Amino acid sequence: MWRSRLPDTISLDLSDRTVEIALRVNPRARRFILRHGVDGTIALTLPPGGSLRDARRFVETHKGWVESNFRNAPEARPFVPGARVPFRGEEHVIVHRPDRRGTVRLAIAEGEPALEVSGGEPHLARRLTDWMKRSARETLVERVETHAAELGVKPGRIRIGDTTSRWGSCSSTGSLSFSWRIVLAPPEVLDYLAAHEVAHLAELNHSARFWRLVARLDPDYEANRAWLRSNGPGLHAVGGG
Repeated sequence: MWRSRLPDTISLDLSDRTVEIALRVNPRARRFILRHGVDGTIALTLPPGGSLRDARRFVETHKGWVESNFRNAPEARPFVPGARVPFRGEEHVIVHRPDRRGTVRLAIAEGEPALEVSGGEPHLARRLTDWMKRSARETLVERVETHAAELGVKPGRIRIGDTTSRWGSCSSTGSLSFSWRIVLAPPEVLDYLAAHEVAHLAELNHSARFWRLVARLDPDYEANRAWLRSNGPGLHAVGGG
Protein backbone atom coordinates (compact mmCIF):
# COMPACT_ATOMS: atom_id res chain seq x y z
CA MET A 1 0.00 0.00 0.00
CA TRP A 2 2.84 2.41 0.77
CA ARG A 3 3.99 2.31 -2.87
CA SER A 4 0.61 3.49 -4.17
CA ARG A 5 0.81 6.59 -1.97
CA LEU A 6 4.10 7.78 -3.43
CA PRO A 7 3.78 10.56 -6.04
CA ASP A 8 5.69 10.37 -9.31
CA THR A 9 7.80 13.39 -8.33
CA ILE A 10 8.57 15.67 -5.41
CA SER A 11 9.66 19.31 -5.60
CA LEU A 12 12.87 20.73 -4.19
CA ASP A 13 13.38 24.50 -3.85
CA LEU A 14 16.89 25.60 -4.79
CA SER A 15 18.34 29.09 -4.52
CA ASP A 16 17.29 30.08 -8.04
CA ARG A 17 14.74 27.50 -9.14
CA THR A 18 12.41 24.70 -8.14
CA VAL A 19 13.25 21.28 -9.53
CA GLU A 20 11.18 18.14 -9.81
CA ILE A 21 12.79 14.91 -8.60
CA ALA A 22 11.38 11.64 -9.96
CA LEU A 23 10.71 8.91 -7.42
CA ARG A 24 11.51 5.33 -8.35
CA VAL A 25 11.13 2.21 -6.23
CA ASN A 26 13.64 -0.59 -6.69
CA PRO A 27 12.90 -3.83 -4.84
CA ARG A 28 16.63 -4.62 -4.80
CA ALA A 29 17.75 -1.25 -3.43
CA ARG A 30 19.01 -1.21 0.15
CA ARG A 31 19.33 2.54 0.51
CA PHE A 32 18.23 5.83 -1.01
CA ILE A 33 20.15 6.73 -4.18
CA LEU A 34 20.02 10.19 -5.78
CA ARG A 35 21.16 10.47 -9.39
CA HIS A 36 21.51 13.42 -11.74
CA GLY A 37 21.00 12.16 -15.29
CA VAL A 38 23.14 13.42 -18.14
CA ASP A 39 19.97 14.93 -19.62
CA GLY A 40 19.52 17.15 -16.56
CA THR A 41 16.83 15.10 -14.85
CA ILE A 42 17.14 14.03 -11.22
CA ALA A 43 15.76 10.78 -9.81
CA LEU A 44 15.64 9.33 -6.32
CA THR A 45 15.63 5.56 -5.98
CA LEU A 46 13.87 4.26 -2.86
CA PRO A 47 14.29 0.84 -1.26
CA PRO A 48 11.21 -1.23 -0.37
CA GLY A 49 9.47 0.38 2.59
CA GLY A 50 10.84 3.85 1.88
CA SER A 51 8.34 6.55 2.78
CA LEU A 52 7.52 9.91 1.23
CA ARG A 53 8.68 11.59 4.43
CA ASP A 54 12.03 9.81 4.23
CA ALA A 55 12.36 10.78 0.57
CA ARG A 56 11.75 14.46 1.29
CA ARG A 57 14.22 14.40 4.18
CA PHE A 58 16.87 12.73 2.00
CA VAL A 59 16.67 15.25 -0.85
CA GLU A 60 16.70 18.18 1.59
CA THR A 61 19.85 16.77 3.17
CA HIS A 62 21.47 16.56 -0.27
CA LYS A 63 20.27 19.93 -1.57
CA GLY A 64 23.85 21.18 -1.90
CA TRP A 65 24.70 18.24 -4.14
CA VAL A 66 21.71 18.99 -6.37
CA GLU A 67 22.66 22.70 -6.56
CA SER A 68 26.22 21.80 -7.57
CA ASN A 69 25.07 19.47 -10.34
CA PHE A 70 22.82 22.12 -11.84
CA ARG A 71 25.58 24.74 -11.72
CA ASN A 72 27.95 22.42 -13.57
CA ALA A 73 25.41 21.12 -16.09
CA PRO A 74 26.28 21.75 -19.78
CA GLU A 75 24.39 24.53 -21.52
CA ALA A 76 21.59 23.35 -23.82
CA ARG A 77 22.42 23.38 -27.56
CA PRO A 78 19.07 23.09 -29.38
CA PHE A 79 18.59 22.28 -33.04
CA VAL A 80 17.74 25.74 -34.36
CA PRO A 81 18.92 27.69 -37.42
CA GLY A 82 22.36 29.19 -36.89
CA ALA A 83 23.29 26.92 -33.97
CA ARG A 84 26.57 25.03 -34.01
CA VAL A 85 26.35 21.39 -32.99
CA PRO A 86 28.72 18.44 -33.22
CA PHE A 87 28.35 15.65 -35.75
CA ARG A 88 30.95 12.88 -35.87
CA GLY A 89 33.12 14.97 -33.59
CA GLU A 90 33.17 18.08 -35.78
CA GLU A 91 31.21 21.28 -35.23
CA HIS A 92 28.59 22.01 -37.89
CA VAL A 93 26.39 25.07 -38.32
CA ILE A 94 22.67 24.38 -38.84
CA VAL A 95 21.41 26.06 -42.00
CA HIS A 96 17.68 26.15 -42.76
CA ARG A 97 16.86 25.65 -46.44
CA PRO A 98 13.05 25.85 -46.71
CA ASP A 99 13.26 25.98 -50.51
CA ARG A 100 15.24 22.74 -50.81
CA ARG A 101 13.80 19.29 -51.31
CA GLY A 102 14.83 16.33 -49.16
CA THR A 103 15.57 16.40 -45.46
CA VAL A 104 19.18 16.97 -44.35
CA ARG A 105 22.46 17.09 -46.21
CA LEU A 106 26.08 17.78 -45.33
CA ALA A 107 27.44 20.93 -46.94
CA ILE A 108 29.87 23.82 -46.59
CA ALA A 109 28.35 27.17 -45.66
CA GLU A 110 30.61 30.24 -45.65
CA GLY A 111 33.66 28.06 -45.35
CA GLU A 112 32.56 25.84 -42.47
CA PRO A 113 30.87 22.42 -42.22
CA ALA A 114 27.10 22.70 -42.25
CA LEU A 115 23.96 20.65 -41.82
CA GLU A 116 21.40 21.93 -44.30
CA VAL A 117 17.84 21.12 -43.23
CA SER A 118 14.94 21.49 -45.65
CA GLY A 119 11.22 21.95 -44.97
CA GLY A 120 9.35 24.18 -42.58
CA GLU A 121 11.20 25.56 -39.57
CA PRO A 122 8.75 24.07 -37.01
CA HIS A 123 9.88 20.62 -38.20
CA LEU A 124 13.60 21.38 -38.34
CA ALA A 125 14.54 19.86 -34.97
CA ARG A 126 12.58 16.67 -35.62
CA ARG A 127 13.98 16.28 -39.15
CA LEU A 128 17.55 16.73 -37.97
CA THR A 129 17.07 14.37 -35.05
CA ASP A 130 15.58 11.68 -37.29
CA TRP A 131 18.43 12.09 -39.76
CA MET A 132 21.02 11.75 -37.03
CA LYS A 133 19.30 8.63 -35.69
CA ARG A 134 19.49 7.07 -39.15
CA SER A 135 23.15 8.06 -39.44
CA ALA A 136 23.85 6.53 -36.04
CA ARG A 137 22.10 3.30 -36.98
CA GLU A 138 23.94 2.93 -40.28
CA THR A 139 27.34 3.45 -38.70
CA LEU A 140 26.68 1.36 -35.59
CA VAL A 141 25.31 -1.57 -37.59
CA GLU A 142 28.44 -1.58 -39.76
CA ARG A 143 30.82 -1.36 -36.79
CA VAL A 144 28.92 -3.98 -34.79
CA GLU A 145 29.00 -6.42 -37.69
CA THR A 146 32.72 -5.85 -38.18
CA HIS A 147 33.56 -6.38 -34.50
CA ALA A 148 31.22 -9.35 -34.20
CA ALA A 149 32.94 -11.06 -37.11
CA GLU A 150 36.31 -10.50 -35.42
CA LEU A 151 35.13 -12.24 -32.24
CA GLY A 152 33.00 -14.86 -33.97
CA VAL A 153 29.80 -13.81 -32.20
CA LYS A 154 26.36 -13.00 -33.56
CA PRO A 155 24.49 -9.93 -32.35
CA GLY A 156 20.73 -9.89 -32.03
CA ARG A 157 18.53 -6.92 -32.71
CA ILE A 158 20.16 -3.48 -32.69
CA ARG A 159 18.08 -0.73 -31.10
CA ILE A 160 18.74 3.00 -31.38
CA GLY A 161 17.15 5.15 -28.68
CA ASP A 162 17.80 8.22 -26.54
CA THR A 163 18.83 6.69 -23.23
CA THR A 164 20.31 8.96 -20.59
CA SER A 165 21.64 6.50 -18.03
CA ARG A 166 24.01 4.63 -20.35
CA TRP A 167 25.42 4.91 -23.86
CA GLY A 168 24.90 1.28 -24.76
CA SER A 169 23.78 -2.05 -23.38
CA CYS A 170 23.73 -5.73 -24.23
CA SER A 171 20.89 -7.99 -23.13
CA SER A 172 21.17 -11.64 -22.17
CA THR A 173 19.54 -12.48 -25.52
CA GLY A 174 22.22 -10.63 -27.49
CA SER A 175 20.20 -7.53 -28.35
CA LEU A 176 22.29 -4.37 -28.43
CA SER A 177 20.99 -0.89 -27.59
CA PHE A 178 22.69 2.44 -28.24
CA SER A 179 22.00 6.11 -27.74
CA TRP A 180 21.75 7.90 -31.09
CA ARG A 181 23.77 10.78 -29.63
CA ILE A 182 26.95 8.75 -29.95
CA VAL A 183 26.95 9.88 -33.60
CA LEU A 184 27.78 13.35 -32.28
CA ALA A 185 31.09 12.03 -30.94
CA PRO A 186 34.29 11.42 -32.94
CA PRO A 187 34.12 8.23 -35.06
CA GLU A 188 36.72 6.46 -32.93
CA VAL A 189 34.56 6.99 -29.83
CA LEU A 190 31.51 5.53 -31.58
CA ASP A 191 33.68 2.61 -32.65
CA TYR A 192 34.78 2.05 -29.04
CA LEU A 193 31.17 1.92 -27.91
CA ALA A 194 30.31 -0.62 -30.60
CA ALA A 195 33.34 -2.72 -29.60
CA HIS A 196 32.37 -2.51 -25.93
CA GLU A 197 28.88 -3.86 -26.49
CA VAL A 198 30.01 -6.54 -28.96
CA ALA A 199 32.53 -7.76 -26.38
CA HIS A 200 29.58 -8.27 -24.03
CA LEU A 201 28.22 -10.85 -26.46
CA ALA A 202 31.16 -13.01 -25.42
CA GLU A 203 31.50 -11.81 -21.82
CA LEU A 204 28.36 -10.37 -20.20
CA ASN A 205 30.38 -8.75 -17.42
CA HIS A 206 33.28 -6.36 -16.91
CA SER A 207 35.90 -8.93 -16.03
CA ALA A 208 39.56 -8.78 -17.04
CA ARG A 209 38.74 -11.12 -19.94
CA PHE A 210 36.04 -8.71 -21.12
CA TRP A 211 38.46 -5.78 -21.21
CA ARG A 212 40.99 -7.88 -23.09
CA LEU A 213 38.35 -8.46 -25.75
CA VAL A 214 37.62 -4.74 -25.92
CA ALA A 215 41.36 -4.03 -26.29
CA ARG A 216 41.53 -6.58 -29.10
CA LEU A 217 38.80 -4.74 -30.98
CA ASP A 218 39.93 -1.23 -30.04
CA PRO A 219 43.56 -0.91 -28.91
CA ASP A 220 42.91 2.76 -27.98
CA TYR A 221 39.78 2.00 -25.96
CA GLU A 222 41.08 3.63 -22.78
CA ALA A 223 41.46 7.04 -24.46
CA ASN A 224 38.08 6.73 -26.20
CA ARG A 225 36.39 5.62 -22.99
CA ALA A 226 37.91 8.61 -21.16
CA TRP A 227 36.69 10.98 -23.91
CA LEU A 228 33.14 9.70 -23.56
CA ARG A 229 33.19 10.01 -19.79
CA SER A 230 34.44 13.59 -19.97
CA ASN A 231 32.39 14.83 -22.91
CA GLY A 232 29.30 12.63 -22.77
CA PRO A 233 27.21 15.00 -20.63
CA GLY A 234 27.74 17.75 -23.20
CA LEU A 235 26.42 15.52 -25.98
CA HIS A 236 23.20 14.99 -24.05
CA ALA A 237 22.70 18.75 -24.01
CA VAL A 238 22.54 18.76 -27.82
CA GLY A 239 19.25 18.53 -29.70
CA GLY A 240 15.64 19.54 -29.55
CA GLY A 241 14.23 22.87 -30.47
